[in-house]
Amino acid sequence: MKYLRLWQASLLVALFTFWWAMTTPGLLPTFMFDNDRQAAFFFGEPLKVLARIWVWFVTEADIYRHLAVTLIETLLAFGVGSVLGLGAGLWLALSPMASAILEPYVKALNSMPRIILAPIFSVWFGLGIASKVALGVTLVFFIVFFNVYQGVKEVSPVVLANARMLGANRKQLLRHVYLPSATSWVFSSLHTSVGLAFVGAVVGEYLGSSQGVGYLILQAEGTFDINTVMAGILVLTAFALLLDAAVGRVEKRLMKWQPRAGETEKL
Repeated sequence: MKYLRLWQASLLVALFTFWWAMTTPGLLPTFMFDNDRQAAFFFGEPLKVLARIWVWFVTEADIYRHLAVTLIETLLAFGVGSVLGLGAGLWLALSPMASAILEPYVKALNSMPRIILAPIFSVWFGLGIASKVALGVTLVFFIVFFNVYQGVKEVSPVVLANARMLGANRKQLLRHVYLPSATSWVFSSLHTSVGLAFVGAVVGEYLGSSQGVGYLILQAEGTFDINTVMAGILVLTAFALLLDAAVGRVEKRLMKWQPRAGETEKL
């Protein structure tokens, strides 16, 4: 673990080096393409991609308003979807009758390919931020919901029986038994939900928008500018990783009571 970051950085450099070699004419044999330039056309050129990112953030500094829109959409979708998923998961897990009645409807909604809702949301909420947030919420909600539902359902009956024997009421059970049990499941779902919130925002920008990183990527696709498309993908990936890292830091703060793998082995 001492050299973990070094190995991760080395792998990233190796991937970029291979990308550069593959798209540079004459360096590698092209088995899949008719000529050396086709690889660059389909995959872009890493130096030009990095140059595009530099222009966006430093030279022209024109990406900030687009990035702000996409991040606002993502954060709103992530926050609203997570809160709704947490509340609904707790409610149905603790209400057997409501769970039995709503189970087929929840499964039906979850099985629906929610990307197809994007045009409907555009009609309902317009082409502004609201339609992108609505789409992102539908993607985040079910991930959080099912993890919370499963986490509460898997509370140990022995722990519940002991808590009730000690006189814990329903509110105390929720705070000291159910929520701690579901917390690890919640954070596991949040790490997955980060990427889905970005998906909702970008897909919504694809279908109708005048700003956002998804809009920039769509404009570049229209002119077959693969370097700008790859630059947009790298920017979105970087900020998704930053948001995931923020979730990880919150998780460490709230999960101090949970022993880590190394500590468990020592015990």
